[in-house]
Amino acid sequence: MVTVDGAPVRALAYPALTGSPRPGDRVLLNVTALEAGLGTGGYALVVALPDRLPADPVLSGHIVKSRYTPLQVMTESADEQGSRYHDLLESADCLDGMPVVVADLHSALPAILAGLFSAAAAQGTGEKNSPPLSAQRLPRVAYVMTDGGALPAWFSRTIAGLRAADWLAATVTTGQSFGGDLEAVTVHSGLLTARHAVGADVAVVTQGPGNLGTGTKWGYSGVAAGEAVNAASALAGRPVASLRISFADPRERHQGVSHHSLTAYGQVALARADVVIPALAEPQAARVASEVAPLAKRHTLVTVPVDGLAAALRRSPVPLSTMGRSLDEDFEYFLAAAAAGRHAASLLHQ
Repeated sequence: MVTVDGAPVRALAYPALTGSPRPGDRVLLNVTALEAGLGTGGYALVVALPDRLPADPVLSGHIVKSRYTPLQVMTESADEQGSRYHDLLESADCLDGMPVVVADLHSALPAILAGLFSAAAAQGTGEKNSPPLSAQRLPRVAYVMTDGGALPAWFSRTIAGLRAADWLAATVTTGQSFGGDLEAVTVHSGLLTARHAVGADVAVVTQGPGNLGTGTKWGYSGVAAGEAVNAASALAGRPVASLRISFADPRERHQGVSHHSLTAYGQVALARADVVIPALAEPQAARVASEVAPLAKRHTLVTVPVDGLAAALRRSPVPLSTMGRSLDEDFEYFLAAAAAGRHAASLLHQ
């Protein structure tokens, strides 16, 4: 908390950029998001500690992110010359059929993993007389974070909680986003980093916290989900499209199957993906089936049973919340994401 004109205000500082604030410090703040009343971004952001500037950072890389802004960040990208992964990635162009689950919102990430791990633990390796997978090794998962939402991965408490619970092997921040375990220049090189540097069995691609939307067909950050499908396919991965489904969102454009999913997968994604449809109860099932039917012209529609997924979601090591709504308040949203994770687990044995 900081005090502005005598009033307490929530403020957020990234010590790697500003140094660590101490009680009594004078801080320079950016309050634009706070004054606009934004939800996810509704903090005052600490720009600097003008009376106690941090020491000059040791530059370990040559890739600038958040470029040409006053707080641009120098990072070491896994794919840059001089990186210990450069030789590995220099000619890499194949994901070896790795499942890549693509979603619109950051809040889908833990739900996808809940479905993935519950299915993987139950399925085993698929080999005759083999012990269950949980007795050997659960899938190694990398989160490939795009730059449509928050740019610093540090903003996500979800990432921190999933890493602490060993549900994520690594986060790879791509584009202008930064602060992951590894950095990459593009979603393409981020996926290759996930596969070859992290050793991931599965990758999940979605934006960081926060979602920019304008209420228009094309003006929203989640359109990048379609591009992620294309990237996964171009690199010989197996794209799995997670649908954004809600019967709790008060906005008509997000009721049933969100127009975000229908546009991103129906028009932006030029490559084929497995579009996962959770086996919902009626009348929701009929509505979803009708709304996704046009996607069959381009994609493979896969209906996935949801038995056991509610319990898996409740075992999430991090809170489940989307647009301020909990698991019980927007159940179908999280169920759809978990179903995509369950389907990705099934692809590991094909």
